[in-house]
Amino acid sequence: MTTLTATNLFDEMNRLGHERTPFLFAVDYEVREGILIPYPEQQRSVLYKVQEFSNMPSNIGRCSFHLALRSNPRQFAIYQQQFNKIHRALAVGNSFLANLTIATPIEIDCSLETIAQYAVAPYKLYVPGRFVCFSPERFVSIRPATGGQYQIETCPMKGTIDASIPNAEEVILSSYKETAEHYTIVDLMRSDLARVGQRVQVNKFRYIDRIETLNGGLLQVSSLISATLPTDTLDRLGTILGTLLPAGSITGAPKEATIRAIQEAETEPRGYYSGVFGYFDGSCLESAVMIRFIEEQGDGAFYFHSGGGITINSKAEDEYKEVIEKIYIPV
Repeated sequence: MTTLTATNLFDEMNRLGHERTPFLFAVDYEVREGILIPYPEQQRSVLYKVQEFSNMPSNIGRCSFHLALRSNPRQFAIYQQQFNKIHRALAVGNSFLANLTIATPIEIDCSLETIAQYAVAPYKLYVPGRFVCFSPERFVSIRPATGGQYQIETCPMKGTIDASIPNAEEVILSSYKETAEHYTIVDLMRSDLARVGQRVQVNKFRYIDRIETLNGGLLQVSSLISATLPTDTLDRLGTILGTLLPAGSITGAPKEATIRAIQEAETEPRGYYSGVFGYFDGSCLESAVMIRFIEEQGDGAFYFHSGGGITINSKAEDEYKEVIEKIYIPV
């Protein structure tokens, strides 16, 4: 595993894409640092699953034992202070939507490697001694299209509700706050894709996915957006990714001003949480946003990172409840 500056990472991704060499990559939220592993299937220390691409042990089946996770949420008053800073930025018009995240101390009765193996998610990444991610959210996929061109797709995920709530799907789809938040993220991602491609379109708007967790089911709302990329796309994979980062679904809109508001509210770097990782197989690239994320610190402490979108209509109590509900392991 090689750790690089983000600039060097994107340059290497361009080179490996030009050579059609398979690689695994990750880049942190601040776009400062990245991880790059050519031919990742040949190593077993960093574990990954990116849709059908994986080096996870093949004999792992359903989890036959209990994975316990005990969270120790920080006081609501601390979250309220962070929320108030974001709300002030919204009130003066510096942002329309901002993703506020927190790190919650947790206790777990197994290793992060075990969680990586048994968590059920389309995108998983385990880096020994650092973190495990089991994300449901695609960032972008890039695949060959007609005429030698390529298609890029993204699926921003915005809106979560407890599936046990009566008429949960109707409740979240009819929510004014959730609807406004989702429209904002879709518009932002359309704008981002227009920076790298042409013929941007929304292929599927506000569809529901169900996720099972240790604490029950969750419903999450996503949309599918696509654009066309030119014939030299594989020679510029790193440049394209760098142009799109950080991901709009975990920042907000307008992006640059919202990122500044988030920095003021959160005070500490997110690191790899809410960055992106992915796999290039020599012709296609698939990537994910690093949400559903457990960090291991040097002193042996574990933190679960979670967040949610804040709009001018948001209430701190509701948003705090949502970020706590997102502390789960899907099994």
